[in-house]
Amino acid sequence: MSVPLLVVDVQQGFINEFTHHIPRRVVRLIQQGDYGPILFTRFVNQDDGPYCQLLNWHNCDREPETSLVPELEPYAKPECVYTKPGLCGLPNTLIQSLGEHQIKRINVVGIDTDMCVLKIAMDLFDRGIEPIVLTDCCASTAGLQAHLAGLAVLSRNIGAQRLCDAGLSEGMLAAPSA
Repeated sequence: MSVPLLVVDVQQGFINEFTHHIPRRVVRLIQQGDYGPILFTRFVNQDDGPYCQLLNWHNCDREPETSLVPELEPYAKPECVYTKPGLCGLPNTLIQSLGEHQIKRINVVGIDTDMCVLKIAMDLFDRGIEPIVLTDCCASTAGLQAHLAGLAVLSRNIGAQRLCDAGLSEGMLAAPSA
């Protein structure tokens, strides 16, 4: 039986010393599981959006930063990649797809645990779709403390039992050395 998987913002602009291991883990997860549909989000920073206007942050506004990482491209069907303007959470087209597939439970992985993963997991929860966050397949560009803070907030808001380990951490809590 296929399990839905939502890969949040594993894109080139979010790969750094704290997140470089996530593409490899997500690929391993996909290869060892029976996932379907496999859905992807990608963050696109817009000039008139809050990141530019309020934070004066202008990254992730064009390719290659907005492109999914090359490791995931073989698994990303164009109709299963959903663009989201900023931290909006679930794009309307993704909400529609989840309804069409009658998804009631979904595994969530990706970048940033403390931002987009958190927002999407909470939005899913609010819509009555049970998010299962695979914690070792998530990370934050701001480092381990931000990742752990995101998990703490998620634990309180969606329930600790919805935070699971996929068994891909190789015994490390933080990102392994590049």
